[in-house]
Amino acid sequence: MTNQTAKTWRSRLFHGIGALCCLLLLAVIFLAWDKRSTGKFIVTDAPLVVLTHVRVVDGTGAPAREDQVIVIESGRIKSIDDSSKASVPTGGKQIDLTGHTAIPGLVGMHEHLFYTTDAGARDVAANVSFARLYLASGVTTIRTGGTLSLENDQLTKKQVENGEWLGPKIHLTSPYINHRVGESLNPQQLAEQIDGWASEGVTSFKIYTNISRAELSAGVRAAHKRGLKVTGHLCAVGFREAADLGIDNLEHGLVVDTEFYSAKRTDQCPQRSDWLPELAKLDVMSPHVQEMIRELVNHGVAITSTLPIFETYAGQRFQIDPRMQYALTPQAYASCLSHIQREREDTRWPKLWEAVLKKEMQFEHEFVKAGGLLMAGTDPTGWGGVIAGFGDQRGLELLVEAGFTPEEAIRIATLNGALFLGEASRIGTLTVGKQADIIIVRGNPSSSISDIRNVELVFKDGVGYDSAKLIESVHGLVGGES
Repeated sequence: MTNQTAKTWRSRLFHGIGALCCLLLLAVIFLAWDKRSTGKFIVTDAPLVVLTHVRVVDGTGAPAREDQVIVIESGRIKSIDDSSKASVPTGGKQIDLTGHTAIPGLVGMHEHLFYTTDAGARDVAANVSFARLYLASGVTTIRTGGTLSLENDQLTKKQVENGEWLGPKIHLTSPYINHRVGESLNPQQLAEQIDGWASEGVTSFKIYTNISRAELSAGVRAAHKRGLKVTGHLCAVGFREAADLGIDNLEHGLVVDTEFYSAKRTDQCPQRSDWLPELAKLDVMSPHVQEMIRELVNHGVAITSTLPIFETYAGQRFQIDPRMQYALTPQAYASCLSHIQREREDTRWPKLWEAVLKKEMQFEHEFVKAGGLLMAGTDPTGWGGVIAGFGDQRGLELLVEAGFTPEEAIRIATLNGALFLGEASRIGTLTVGKQADIIIVRGNPSSSISDIRNVELVFKDGVGYDSAKLIESVHGLVGGES
């Protein structure tokens, strides 16, 4: 490894004074926000809660069940029965949910606790606002999809677990493992760093675009030695190569798989502007793509769907979520509007991205049809078009557009993530004995998936939170440059 490579590696792995300053800033923010009692967001914290006359979509993919009674006791689901048969206990908190639907808390599998705008502003203190937005939107568990500051994410996780902050359960992923073009990583140093991160509570390791097959192999070996998993936003390495090397999860799907690019060179990441036009014309039903899908399924490699972030590049078809104006700073919202205007003046790339988005939808449907484990996430980065929570809800709508039933889309966004995390015995479905992570939605998302936006009440471990109040608490905070 050259001296320059060593410097690059160290600079990417250790945050030094900059991270310390950011931590101090976050500490100040946390202290300021702690003055606002978290209790005012709680609708119920009773040891016994009875939800009556509620429709249930349980997360298994099964059809909705009408007029159910859910009993929550000591933070867990004690029973789910038809209203006509249920024995309703006395003495608990009863909530009549006529006209509402209960679904499992969402398990977001490509989430971030930072936010980036098209103008280059980077809100690395979005831990504060994003944690609440995830919970408010019904996302009760997240796996970060790579971090710009592991210290920030660790702090947020600790604060949430201690009850000092409101947010989802957090599974930590490492900082991005990458290097500049023409450089390389030392396998032993990589293994040592993975061990170090594992000791700090990281459970997934994020391989990024320029990593080669040999480097990916070294990372997979080191992670698997600790019983942990490797995910990748790949480019230099193709999906079939990654599957052969033992990767556990691939982010984004076909959109980032360059193996079908006609000018692809081994262990090199081509420019997106070169291979994207070919991807837009790729036949998902072709023998080569279908073979790739079968290989992923046979190797047990999961795919994380991030349709919301790709839709933001699709020009006219993208409509910014109106709730974002309330959550974003005026500057961040203005940056979003400016980007949208420029996109609508572009006559080529938005149309190309729209075609690519349709290919990705078709690929994900074929992957599931072949027996693959598809999960859902937002990836709230890019130019700022999606943010925590709201993007997860949009992801469900896009999965239905991709051809899944609403019940199947809900399973993808709940149980499938829980399965990958090894948490399916505790979360992911509305099942007796599991933790009471439950979203209460006004309407019926099993017939109209857009009702998923009407979250009113979110239970996490049996404690019910007011969604509207959580959203109100982050008014104008997202996107502040840090």
